[in-house]
Amino acid sequence: MTPALPFTLRNAELRDVGAIVQLIRDLAEFEQLTHLLQVTPEKLRPQLFGERPAAEALVAERGGEVVAFALFFTNFSTFLAQPGLYLEDLYVKPEHRGAGIGRALLKRLAGLARERQYGRFEWSVLDWNENAIRFYQGMGATVMPEWRICRVTGDALQAMGETA
Repeated sequence: MTPALPFTLRNAELRDVGAIVQLIRDLAEFEQLTHLLQVTPEKLRPQLFGERPAAEALVAERGGEVVAFALFFTNFSTFLAQPGLYLEDLYVKPEHRGAGIGRALLKRLAGLARERQYGRFEWSVLDWNENAIRFYQGMGATVMPEWRICRVTGDALQAMGETA
């Protein structure tokens, strides 16, 4: 862990795309999911900063370096009849963990959800990531064991979409 250097949180800027992509690669390696990785700066840039951005991101800087990110987007709850904030990924470089960066990112996102009058703030966590689960529960999150994520990608998505 790096000594107690201060960190700052800010909205991601165009200049951060390369750093965010590297952090996504680091996250994929940690989750042992590099075989699914297709992200490049060229693919991510329009999704964050294009004409119709699909997502937003926050970054944490420490010592002039981007050391963490949180990528999120708006979803919708029909039960609440309100939008919500969905955190797709949050990652802090291992050597910068324990400095409160992850906690600060989650609190900033919760504050953003409140400011926007959203009804929920949600994210997923891998069932084997017990440290993250304990961390999230310690911040007041409820892990929803009865819910499972359904996903259709690649050829299956193409096949499903053909019938539309």
